[in-house]
Amino acid sequence: MNQRKRAAKPRRPKVIPMRLDATFFFERAVQSLDRYHYDKALKYFRRAVEYEPENPVNHCNMAGILSEMGRYEESNVILRSVLDQIDPAMTECYYYLANNYANMELFEAAEEALVRYLENDTEGQFLEESDELLDLLHYELNRPAKLSTIKAKENIYAHDKARELLEAGRFAEAVKMLEEIIERQPDFLAARNNLGLAYYYMGLFDKSIATITEVLDAEPGNLHALCNLAIFYQHSNQQGQLQALISKLNKTIPFHPEHVFKMATTLGIVGEHREAYQHFRRLLRTGELAGEPSLHHFAAIAAVNLHRYEEAKKHWQQAEKLDPGSQVPAFHLKRLERVSAGEESPPAHYHYHLPFEEQFKQWENSPGQVTEALKSDPLIRSSFFWALRHGDRRTKVQVIQALGLVADDEVVEALKAFLVDPDEEDELKRVAVLVLRSIGVQDSLSVIFSGRALTLEARRKSAQLPVWDSAWQTVLEQALEGMSGRYDVVQQHDMMTLWVDFLSRVYPDVPKLHKSTGWAAALEYWTAKMHRRTVTYADLVSRYGVSQASISRYANRIDEACGIREKLDLTRPSFH
Repeated sequence: MNQRKRAAKPRRPKVIPMRLDATFFFERAVQSLDRYHYDKALKYFRRAVEYEPENPVNHCNMAGILSEMGRYEESNVILRSVLDQIDPAMTECYYYLANNYANMELFEAAEEALVRYLENDTEGQFLEESDELLDLLHYELNRPAKLSTIKAKENIYAHDKARELLEAGRFAEAVKMLEEIIERQPDFLAARNNLGLAYYYMGLFDKSIATITEVLDAEPGNLHALCNLAIFYQHSNQQGQLQALISKLNKTIPFHPEHVFKMATTLGIVGEHREAYQHFRRLLRTGELAGEPSLHHFAAIAAVNLHRYEEAKKHWQQAEKLDPGSQVPAFHLKRLERVSAGEESPPAHYHYHLPFEEQFKQWENSPGQVTEALKSDPLIRSSFFWALRHGDRRTKVQVIQALGLVADDEVVEALKAFLVDPDEEDELKRVAVLVLRSIGVQDSLSVIFSGRALTLEARRKSAQLPVWDSAWQTVLEQALEGMSGRYDVVQQHDMMTLWVDFLSRVYPDVPKLHKSTGWAAALEYWTAKMHRRTVTYADLVSRYGVSQASISRYANRIDEACGIREKLDLTRPSFH
């Protein structure tokens, strides 16, 4: 069978058109660079610039070749044109300029360019190289570089500062700084972790838990976040969640000493003393932290809670040896015998300072010492803010009064936050209001009394009282007791404000308050008149157990200083 053969079609030669563009010349330039043909590479980079004159990368490549060829001045002209005309945000050009100037031995100009790079570059691509160049310039100029900030490390430096504020008990300032860091860098988990702690110290438990949860959403195994969350659960009495978390922590064996320490202190705080003690002993065995007196103290706290009294004694003796100037080891050693005999409870707090009550006992007759300690010792200051949130009623009263001695912005913010905490007692809030007024805070105050949100009106600014005397507090408490159930919160607040106003006006010539009940009755008398409430001397005599003559005398003293009658005559013409 014959088969017809098909005629073969003539083949056309395949021609691949050469596309001459910036990419083509860039690739040719790179090939030339690989062969160290710098002249050709420069020529190709120039062509790439001609095709894409607005692309700063092409210009930088050309500047880089010129620098490799030792043509530093030409390289700098191109780099300057990039910064001045094409892309001012291309901060790495300052680093290239600094290198060129250094090679030209123009060290002052190199320093200026390098500082511009470090202070403006957010990426930090050449941070390590910049450190080496800084060392060179330091040597050549015989002085350190005039550097104020490193933009790429801005958040790291800010975070370090925020941690210092936290340790100093300046929680509101720390919160503001940490919130700004997270806004700039949302994935900065360490900052978010510390923000959760700061919220916690300020008593904002919902925000603290929400913030730590965000950390764990991003990194479920974050040990610091897990430990912080355990402490939050402990103090908010969420036992179910706490036990589940403790079970998880007990299965975790941290390696880094910082993580071991965090785990140990956390387990101790939540009452897992056995596991805490194992971790503390592990840290002491490694030797790296064995010279820290606080670590021996923490180990002793865990040991005494496990009834290992001899071991606790050895740890405190070692802490005393390492830190002979501290009162902490000696205090606990003195109590150890009574604790072992069951006469006292073992210490519950893992803090390397004297118990709060003991500190106050030592300062009872020396307000100046309290002020100095609160201003100079971050640990004591932090313990005061902690006690404001977590102490018993008596402790909180002492803390509020002591904080009034410091009267800085952080104290004012802490007391204002205290006023709007629905879980705090009304009586404690009245003391806080009084202290705020006594230190000169005369703007309006938001406060939650008996579950109701109120605004206490701003008051005329009066002279600050340097110290809040216990005798003044006695008068106030007796007046509040006498007015309880008869006057609303705003009227009681006005009574407190009147008392502070009177004391401020007569200070330092404050009269001796022998009959405190008489002064309390006089305060109620004027408060009733200011609010057009009916009150009689007979009623006051009966309730306060003081003579009418005394009440009248003290009421006149208050009026002489504060001019109440005159104000009432001007504002309430119906009163006689």
